[in-house]
Amino acid sequence: MRHVKSIPRRQVAVLLSAAIAAAAVGAPAATAQDAPAQPAETQSTEAATMSAAASTLRGMTLEQKVGQLFVANVYGKTADTPHPKNREEFGVDTAAEVVKRYHLGGVIYFAWTDSFHNARQVAELSNGLQRAAVSSGNLPLLVSTDQEQGVVTRFGPPATQFPGSMALGASRSTEDARKAAEITGQELRAVGINQDFAPDADVNVNPANPVIGVRSFSSDPKLVSDMVAAQVRGYQGGLPTQGVSANVKHFPGHGDTDVDSHYGLPVINHTPEQWAQLDAPPFRAAIAKGVDSIMTAHIVVPKLDDSGEPSTLSPKVITGMLRGELGFRGVVYTDSLRMEGARKKHPDARLPVLALKAGVDVLLMPQYLELAINSVIDAVRTGELTERRIDESVLRILMMKLKRGILTKPFVDPAAAEKLVGNKRNQVVAQKVTDNTVTAIRNDDKLLPMRAKPGKVLVTGWSDTAATWGTASTQTLSKQLNARGVATTALTTGLRPTSQAIDSAVAAAGQNDAVVVLTNRAAKEPLQRQLLEKLAATGKPVIAVAVRDPYDAAHVDAVKTWLNTYSFSAGSMESVAKVVLGELSPKGKLPVSVPSASDPNVVRFPFGHGLTW
Repeated sequence: MRHVKSIPRRQVAVLLSAAIAAAAVGAPAATAQDAPAQPAETQSTEAATMSAAASTLRGMTLEQKVGQLFVANVYGKTADTPHPKNREEFGVDTAAEVVKRYHLGGVIYFAWTDSFHNARQVAELSNGLQRAAVSSGNLPLLVSTDQEQGVVTRFGPPATQFPGSMALGASRSTEDARKAAEITGQELRAVGINQDFAPDADVNVNPANPVIGVRSFSSDPKLVSDMVAAQVRGYQGGLPTQGVSANVKHFPGHGDTDVDSHYGLPVINHTPEQWAQLDAPPFRAAIAKGVDSIMTAHIVVPKLDDSGEPSTLSPKVITGMLRGELGFRGVVYTDSLRMEGARKKHPDARLPVLALKAGVDVLLMPQYLELAINSVIDAVRTGELTERRIDESVLRILMMKLKRGILTKPFVDPAAAEKLVGNKRNQVVAQKVTDNTVTAIRNDDKLLPMRAKPGKVLVTGWSDTAATWGTASTQTLSKQLNARGVATTALTTGLRPTSQAIDSAVAAAGQNDAVVVLTNRAAKEPLQRQLLEKLAATGKPVIAVAVRDPYDAAHVDAVKTWLNTYSFSAGSMESVAKVVLGELSPKGKLPVSVPSASDPNVVRFPFGHGLTW
């Protein structure tokens, strides 16, 4: 890695002073971004921000500018905790040293990078990384994570847990979606995370989609658009230092594929007309709400670009469609450059250069950070990229950092974070939101609600047995029923139950008055379906609860009672207990159509279907 001098402190001071002045003028609330014309006060704020960003840009070296384009997944519980993966991937021992060495514009947190333990720890990690950036004369960091909620949740309890996008789509409540994003954003910002790669704007029209599914709000573009707009308002609303930058993904739309772009390169055959009607509306809605950033998809859409390049590397898609047709002026991110969908056609050294040539601004998680940074610098030195092109992206990044108060307030109070994250008020709101999402798909034998409490209930089926946080789903639901006066037995059988596990569950069913079975993608797992059929054959009342995709109910006719939660969170399990025992009437409506198991072209349960009582 080339040695680079620090940004002159005078330039940092200019930027911070202008940012503080802009903040004093008062940035408009997110709802004001809908107005067709901006007030003079807002225009003055934007002019001050632009001037400050441009002034700082003029004082940066090429190497410093290029560093701002990269986000890396650094390792360690604290900024100064040595971690072998830092040495292996970046050539230094601590996360702080990674930030200093590569002049990073941002970092991203995951559970597997040892970033999440509790609120105080995350806040102190963030402070340590910001201190490393600022003390070395660099700019404060964008600190990001993927807190979509639901199946993509990086920060578990004590952070407040919501059930995820498709569950919110089932509720049909844009206000609940906004509240979920607002609370999530405030809690993230309290621990020093200032950007969330959410919400997901994909329209999930393909039931076989292995990577999106319940991460999408719906198969209906209008419903997805409404929910995305509400969540952008929630994440980015209020004062700049209270919320986070939202990032909608995955442009131009990842909802109609049966290939996971982590492991392959999906091809989607939407025409321009289909794209405009199906995929584009949620991105248009997000842009209209002033979303700060948009993430690309590693997918090929031949009828939008016949080059064969993934959209991340496509000038037609990024510059032509996102910038030109949709008019997006914010920051464009790649999805992770470690994914096979990005790496399938080009060597790692070429990916950052091709992405920048396509119109992308930020390069997320390259496989080899030093190689990626040097490849961009070399491309400028050889003339393949101009420094002016680099400046365009850096200016957008600086503007976003200014807009969200990241440069004026990079540090957080760990004690305040402990008080805010997962507080009682937020937990109460989360449970109310979750209660609105349970969907009753079948109740053919009128088993629900159970007016008379059963004496003993077996809770079995799939469970998050490797739960990163808290108790596994079967145990959580068992405890919720037990707390309501029902004797329960929890027996987890897993994603692909063995014959022995199935036999044990059938035997246990004989010792109970009723059975509740949790399923997770049983539509794709024949052994889960076998478990359901054998439990139904016992003659005991069986209630199936699909805790992820809503397609399971069409695959096991022997079970006549089906609920869908779209989530296996503790809050969702509490909502199930309430519905089963009649404390709560189900309010959810299917946000997708459920096809027949025998003919995918025949709808078994239509969009909007949902029973109540």
